[in-house]
Amino acid sequence: MRKNILITGCAGFIGTNLTLKLLSLEDKVIGVDNFYSSRRERIKLFSGKKNFSFIEHDIRRTLKIKEKIDEIYNLACPASPPVYQRDPIFTLETSVLGIINILKLAQKHDAKILQASTSEVYGNPLEHPQKENYWGNVNPVGPRSCYDEGKRVAETFCYEYFKKGVDVRVVRIFNTFGPYMNPEDGRVVVNFIIQALRNENLTVYGNGAQTRSFCFVDDLVEGMIKYMSLKEKFFGPINLGNPEEFTILELAEEVLKLINKSNSKTVYACLPVDDPVKRKPDVSLAWQILHWQPKVGLEEGLVKTIKYFRNLGKNYKEREGRSA
Repeated sequence: MRKNILITGCAGFIGTNLTLKLLSLEDKVIGVDNFYSSRRERIKLFSGKKNFSFIEHDIRRTLKIKEKIDEIYNLACPASPPVYQRDPIFTLETSVLGIINILKLAQKHDAKILQASTSEVYGNPLEHPQKENYWGNVNPVGPRSCYDEGKRVAETFCYEYFKKGVDVRVVRIFNTFGPYMNPEDGRVVVNFIIQALRNENLTVYGNGAQTRSFCFVDDLVEGMIKYMSLKEKFFGPINLGNPEEFTILELAEEVLKLINKSNSKTVYACLPVDDPVKRKPDVSLAWQILHWQPKVGLEEGLVKTIKYFRNLGKNYKEREGRSA
């Protein structure tokens, strides 16, 4: 049956990809966004669809929906460190006040809700790879705390509402990349691609030996939909990410290989405070519960992402006469 699905943060990176996918499945999607860290023009991607409607709203305030809602994906929160550190109190309030309002909405509509949590709840992990039962190593009073701790508190609210009967599912999203990322996002994949396309040097923070695991957005969206489609209630949390681990230097080399006529080189800068040294998901629970595992490797995903940024316009293309 066609479902009524609410997506908060529908104009963000993951929200855009999820919205497009659900609209292609002919579900009815109600998108919600306040455009704090997303782009208003994204709504044009959906506005021609008969099964899409939009509400401009800040989820820190109560959200009222008249029609019956079957499912809610809560993606509303800035996720890029430069953006969420711009106004830490706003970030905290979006995570904490936002999830309270959305949980109350789910309770009212008897709707399933998927909370987009994050690998940042693990902080700078002392356990590697990170399993869902790891409690994390998080600094509660650092520059990243507004996001890390906001998401941790949001998980606690989800847990308490789950105990009261609300069908909440929590997914912890690891580093994800792909089309519809913001060129000014500030995260490493975007930074490297934009810098290489502009023939600027690739900025590596620290010595580049820190590791990340990069999941292509199509894989993530598939995992989220599978989790939401699970018939039985299962709170989780469930890690979703790609367990292939790369150093930041290896990522830089891969980008320069794919944009092979770029004149860019790698340069080094100080490592940001509380930046994790290692990040790799254990996704065995996702396979056990959802029969999900990522399919798209780093090179294939980068090729698709580079193509997207080339098509954005001249500001993000190579100089005249240069191509990959």
